[in-house]
Amino acid sequence: MALEAAASVQEFFTDVGLYLFGADVNPEEFVNRFFDSLFPLVYNHLIDPGVTDSSPEYSECVRMARKDTSPFGNIPQRVRAQMGRSLLPSRTFLQALNLGIEVINTTDHLHFSKECGRALLRMQYCPYCQGLTLSQPCMGYCLNVARGCLAHVAELNPHWHAYIRSLEELSNAMHGTYDVEHVLLNFHLLVNDAVFQAHSNGHKILEQVNKICGRPVRAPTQSPRCSFDPSKEGHGMKISVRNDEETLANRRKDFINSLRLYRSFYGGLADQLCVNDLAAAAGLPCWDGEDLARRYSVCPNLKTQ
Repeated sequence: MALEAAASVQEFFTDVGLYLFGADVNPEEFVNRFFDSLFPLVYNHLIDPGVTDSSPEYSECVRMARKDTSPFGNIPQRVRAQMGRSLLPSRTFLQALNLGIEVINTTDHLHFSKECGRALLRMQYCPYCQGLTLSQPCMGYCLNVARGCLAHVAELNPHWHAYIRSLEELSNAMHGTYDVEHVLLNFHLLVNDAVFQAHSNGHKILEQVNKICGRPVRAPTQSPRCSFDPSKEGHGMKISVRNDEETLANRRKDFINSLRLYRSFYGGLADQLCVNDLAAAAGLPCWDGEDLARRYSVCPNLKTQ
């Protein structure tokens, strides 16, 4: 039965992936579709074995009868609830990550005004005209120019900070039944319970299906009724053992922790450029826009910068 159910399981997890990546699929619908496709297999193997040459119409009737017979009890409802709680936060999280990527890509290529271009040219290359080829801009001078040129980028900083805080709050809420990894890794247990319930109520379900769909064609010698032992259902299945450090929750936590280091990235971009690349170290002779100097004051307001 497991081999026959493989296609339905694959379709179910494909739908899960499509939903997570933003496709227009409905979790309630693909959960119902999975249990609809599972019921004929359970019925033929565990409830009424020995049926042969059943027509496609009869198989479809059995599939549709799942809604009227409720062979799996409340398991489909539980799965729908768990999928609804866990998939939506993960889908939102991925959409938020894509939004962050778009913001970063948008600011990857900056456009500067003519005034900024002239200020950068004066800061970087005018010393060459005086033969000061090894001199670098004074730290204060560099900060004034860079902060002025990147003022429009710095305006993103409060929004970027709020974005990272929202990601952190969403990530913290994704645990337990709101953690998609936890729900999907335990999905097989709910399916096992569903099959066990159908098998336990097999006589009642058989009568209900016979009333709805009639009797199917049987082989001359009926196969004995199959037994179902939930304790043995996992035999032959490869269930991966998780390393606790390799969970999505831990990876998500590590990602948020690393992202938190860049909360002030846009606000401090000018300072990073000057400190790491452009400006002279403290105490060294430096270019102040006109000549060599030992120090240069940072202007207190954006307009002066």
